[in-house]
Amino acid sequence: MEPENETQIIEFLLLGLSEDLQPFLFGLFLFMYLVSVLGNTLIISAMISDSHLHTPMYFFLSNLSFVDICFTSTTVPKMLLNIQTHSKVITYAGCITQMHFFILFGVLENFLLSVMAYDRYVAICHPLHYTVIMNPQLCVLLVLVSWVMSALNSLLQSLMVLLLSFCTNFEIPHFFCEINQVVLIACSDTFLNDLVMYFAAGLLGGGTLSGILYSYSKIVSSIRKISSAQGKYKAFSTCASHLSVVSLFYCTMLGVYFSSAATHNSHSSATASVMYTVVTPMLNPFIYSLRNKDIKRALKRLFRRKP
Repeated sequence: MEPENETQIIEFLLLGLSEDLQPFLFGLFLFMYLVSVLGNTLIISAMISDSHLHTPMYFFLSNLSFVDICFTSTTVPKMLLNIQTHSKVITYAGCITQMHFFILFGVLENFLLSVMAYDRYVAICHPLHYTVIMNPQLCVLLVLVSWVMSALNSLLQSLMVLLLSFCTNFEIPHFFCEINQVVLIACSDTFLNDLVMYFAAGLLGGGTLSGILYSYSKIVSSIRKISSAQGKYKAFSTCASHLSVVSLFYCTMLGVYFSSAATHNSHSSATASVMYTVVTPMLNPFIYSLRNKDIKRALKRLFRRKP
C-alpha cells in the first residue's frame, strides 16, 4: 500500500495523561476550560461596552483574550470528549486540523504579546507622542500582520506534516496533536520538517521574545530616569500585568520544551504542557482584571446594566 493512500485512512490514538485519574481530570479540565472561556469573554464584553476602554492597550488585550479562547478550545474539548466516551481516537484529518489551529493561535499569542510590549514602550518612553504613533490604523495593521504571519506559518507546517507517511505506530503520547510528537512517529524522513520547525521557532518565537526584551529594556531605562518614587511606581504599574502574562506564558512554554529535551519523557512533557495550553489562558483574565481599575469599573457597569 502506498504511504499516501495509507495516511488518508489512518487514525491516531491520543494516549492523554493519567489513566487512573480520568474522572478527576475531566472535572478539572472542564472547570478550567469554562473559567477560561467565561473570563476572557467578560474581558472582551467589558471592553466593547465601555467607551473609556477603546484605546490601543485594551484593543490589543481584547484580541489576546479572543486568541486565548481559541487557543484553549483547540485542545480541551477533544480531550474532554475522549475522556467522556472512553476513546483515544482522533482522525487523521482531525489531528492535522487541531495541529494547524494550535500552531496558529500559539504563534499569534506570541505576536500579540510582542505588540503589547511595543505599545507599553511607546506609552512610557514617548508619552507625548503616544496618540500619534499608536493611531487606530497602526493598531489594526499590527494585529492584521500578526494574523497573516501566524496563518502562513501554521499553513506551511501543516502542509509539511501532510507529506509524511505513517506505517505502524499511530500512538501520540499527548492529550492533543502536538507537531513534535506527530513528526516523531512518522516512518518517512523528517529532516525537512525538523528544519522548518526549528527555523520557525527561532525566527518567530525568538524574534517576538527579543522584541519584548528590547521593549522592556527601554522601559526600565526610562523608568530609572524618573525622579519621584510615585512616578516610577505609576509607570511600572502600567506594564505590570503584561509583564506577568509574558513571564507566565514564556516561562511555562520554555520550561516544557527544555525539560522534555533533557528527560525525553513524553508523559512528563504532556503533563507540563497543561500549564501553557490551559492554565495560562485561564489566569490571563484574572491577571489583567485584579490590578486594573479601568477593567474592574467596566465589569461592574457590565453587570449592573439592565436588559
